[in-house]
Amino acid sequence: MPEDRPQEPESSRPGPSRPETGRDRLLGSLRRPSRGQAIAGVLVGLLGFAAVTQVRVAGQDDDYDGLREAELVQALNGLQAASRRAERDISSLEETRDRLNSSSERRSAALEQARTEIATLGVLAGTTAATGPGIRVTVEDPRRTLDLDNLLDGIEELRNAGVEAIEINDQVRVVAQTSFEDDDNGIRVDGVVLGAPYVIDAIGSPDTLAGALSFSKGFIEDVEDDGGSVRVEKVDEVDVSVTRSPTAPRYAEPVPGQ
Repeated sequence: MPEDRPQEPESSRPGPSRPETGRDRLLGSLRRPSRGQAIAGVLVGLLGFAAVTQVRVAGQDDDYDGLREAELVQALNGLQAASRRAERDISSLEETRDRLNSSSERRSAALEQARTEIATLGVLAGTTAATGPGIRVTVEDPRRTLDLDNLLDGIEELRNAGVEAIEINDQVRVVAQTSFEDDDNGIRVDGVVLGAPYVIDAIGSPDTLAGALSFSKGFIEDVEDDGGSVRVEKVDEVDVSVTRSPTAPRYAEPVPGQ
């Protein structure tokens, strides 16, 4: 006798498959876009962005296109005025630059001139050593018959001839304030006792200085008449190395602005 099997309910049995419609295919493609669909979407987005940009640019051009001729002329005049102001500013800045450069050059020239004048005054005042062409004068006094006047005559003749620096016996610098006195042992110059032979180093034109001492009845003849002798040498480079400390004037004052 055949074994009885329980029957399955009809609801649990697989039913026949339903055919796929066009709607189902559309929904499936939207849920799972293909590569071509993705590229197409990107292109559509780019085209939209370009269209919006073009509209904005066209709108700006329309703003200028809408201006009247008078308004355009006014705008052009404004630009020209701004350009002129910029040119004036540039010109002003260039003038300031040139003025500063000129001022700097004048200041440099003034400083250089001041340095030169200080050096010159230092030589004349005896506060600075000096070197240059000149003469060396050697005065011999074998019989000790020369006095202060003999030496002073020689110094004055050199000053009149334009001497620029004088030194005696490598010990004393002679300037406008130098003092001379007679002394039992010779001559006292600025408190320093000097004895013969007296060696005078003088900077200036060698020919002019030598001529100032050798003219008739001048310094050389006077010394020889008094029992002494004088030898004058023209030297290409005379060194005057002795200096003196600057002294402030007691009575004289500089004139303002001079």
